[in-house]
Amino acid sequence: MEPIKYNTKLLCADKNGIDTASELICSGEVVGMPTETVYGLAADALNESAVKKIFTAKGRPADNPLIVHIARLDDIFTLCHDIPPNALKIAKALWPAPLTLILPKRDVVPDVTSGGLDTVGIRMPDCKIALDLIKKSGKPLAAPSANTSGKPSPTSAAHVFDDMQGKISAIIDGGECSVGVESTVICFEGNNIRILRPGFITPDDLEPFCDKVIIDKNVLQELDENARAASPGMKYKHYSPKCEVFLVESTEKAFFEYAKLNAGQNDYLMIFDGDINTTGIKSITYGANDKENAEQIFACLRKADELNAKRAFVRAPSKSGVGLAVYNRLIRAAGFKVITLN
Repeated sequence: MEPIKYNTKLLCADKNGIDTASELICSGEVVGMPTETVYGLAADALNESAVKKIFTAKGRPADNPLIVHIARLDDIFTLCHDIPPNALKIAKALWPAPLTLILPKRDVVPDVTSGGLDTVGIRMPDCKIALDLIKKSGKPLAAPSANTSGKPSPTSAAHVFDDMQGKISAIIDGGECSVGVESTVICFEGNNIRILRPGFITPDDLEPFCDKVIIDKNVLQELDENARAASPGMKYKHYSPKCEVFLVESTEKAFFEYAKLNAGQNDYLMIFDGDINTTGIKSITYGANDKENAEQIFACLRKADELNAKRAFVRAPSKSGVGLAVYNRLIRAAGFKVITLN
């Protein structure tokens, strides 16, 4: 069966826009929704046919689980059972936030939403537009990033429109996302917390709620081909522009020396604000610190394609704090091609 061709509407983030988007969601459609992290493709998480439309629009593998967004803490009990005490403490203390908790799911959550797992990711977004839409629709919303699967995530309505025009019913234009990378995803192992996907909420933020914060080995390496992904962003190549990306771990001086020897005519450098590029090679800057890197990285990867870059050599961020989230996205955008310079 041919997929439905939509006349995708751009909606204002006002009462009329929220009302229209809510009506579409309640009728089983998919709507582009802003959050503080990235834009998501929102549909009723408990409606199997609506969730399938998300996978169709994205071209997303069926075993890649979705995160369910809620607007009230009590909704967690409708969707999940056997919730660890420290999970509730974290939710009460930190939500709304760019933080997803992996918890045992109730049967009300369809397997298509959880990627066939007996757990589901739950979060309460720190975005008034998203919360208003969840409340107005009265539905928990499955909302993976609103991009074609594998491409850089969208941080503006224009990015969503570029990828999803004709594939979804509407997009709410809520401006630029403030965080810029997807939520931190955690699971619970006794009184320890394991980070499956790093984000704006860092290990330092989580340490008061547990004995130990463990960073999963697959944050910085490729998941085994036959393994099941417990979190979005673990298994498949993600966040990639059309151009080939190389992640370069180096000092500023070594980076530019390497670029002089290896970058070609249609290649671009992605560097930090404040780096002094004297190479004559075209460059894109993506912020002066970890938080700015996070906010700008996906837009800059998309810009590389707009500029018809053949390759992009990216100066690697730190692997601490929010920098770990940016590094995690870039290593996947690069298909784990990392150049380490002394």
